[in-house]
Amino acid sequence: MTTERFEVADVSVSRETFSALEQFAELVRRWNPAINLVSKSTIPDLWNRHIVDSAQLFSHAPPDSKLWLDIGSGGGFPGIVIAVLAKELQPQLKVALVESDLRKATFLREACRTLGFNAQVHSARIESLPPAQADVLSARALAPLPALLAYADQHLNTAGIALFPKGAQYDSELSEARRAYLFDVKLFSSLLEPTAAVLEIRNIGRA
Repeated sequence: MTTERFEVADVSVSRETFSALEQFAELVRRWNPAINLVSKSTIPDLWNRHIVDSAQLFSHAPPDSKLWLDIGSGGGFPGIVIAVLAKELQPQLKVALVESDLRKATFLREACRTLGFNAQVHSARIESLPPAQADVLSARALAPLPALLAYADQHLNTAGIALFPKGAQYDSELSEARRAYLFDVKLFSSLLEPTAAVLEIRNIGRA
């Protein structure tokens, strides 16, 4: 008997994982009026704008990764989506979420409890945490690239990678970042926006 599979951002998942993502999307819809987890205008297309946009980062993680640190997690994008996918596809991967807004951190903990996994939620500012030595660091719609590289420099291990989805102006952000940092970058076209990209950055150091 063939087990039914589903595609989410070119990632093949089980019915159980797909259902968990749907359940998470419903949690976001339910909590959003009170906490403003995502822009109200994106709620009608929440699946593509937030779930798929987050899930596309998963395939960039090295298969032997042990710790994924998502900073400025907000409504759980991409951190909770990554944790749902990892539970099935990379069970050794631990996901840690950093969110300084206490109400959003409460939502993240509730999402973890409801979906049945143990992602760690830090209710703190990113710069106040001790170095995480993460294998992967992600951030979505958090800050300009130079600031993100400062966080990545603090929290990645020496072989780690940073994954940052960026809009059409990513070239100018890269130029600005290179004034302060040395790094290697690969660009991957966004699955949703042809002018947007996922930046995969490694070997970060001060210029």
